[in-house]
Amino acid sequence: MADTPQPASRSIATRTGDDGTTSLLYGQRVPKDHPQIAAVGALDELNAALGFAKATRPAGSSPAEIARIQQELVALMGEVACAEANAARYDGSKFAKIDAAALARLDAAVAAIEARSPKFDGWATPGANLHAAALDLARTAARRAERQLIALPQHGRSVRPVLLQYLNRLSDLLWLLGREAEM
Repeated sequence: MADTPQPASRSIATRTGDDGTTSLLYGQRVPKDHPQIAAVGALDELNAALGFAKATRPAGSSPAEIARIQQELVALMGEVACAEANAARYDGSKFAKIDAAALARLDAAVAAIEARSPKFDGWATPGANLHAAALDLARTAARRAERQLIALPQHGRSVRPVLLQYLNRLSDLLWLLGREAEM
């Protein structure tokens, strides 16, 4: 008779969400369809889409820029996953935060691509190649995450303007990267 597998001492399956709730950053329980959870989920989808774009990049190209953006998205998710009542606690924490420097890096990346004058006529139809399509998927995920963030103040969660600016600029950058990948 085979041995019965024993549960790991620390499992990803905590079962605490079986009732349809999940935790915000500092432990407050909310429904899984809570607007902040929807926003964090959209950011998580964006991060996964960026991972796909990173995995499809041409041989010899560096993953560094996308990897840095993914790290910044983790910081953004942390801030969004914090209840309004804990915003000051989060602000005073050692967690990484999106700041003007992160926005400036995206602005510089947009300017660098625009300086190379990528060719495009009007709107693009995604799918010229796998990498360009992956970047366009990431761009649409960024726009969805942006819409989720914009809605949070209507539900009692303030959003620092730099977070919205970051996502808006990121989607611009991803659009340009997609066009550049088509060349």
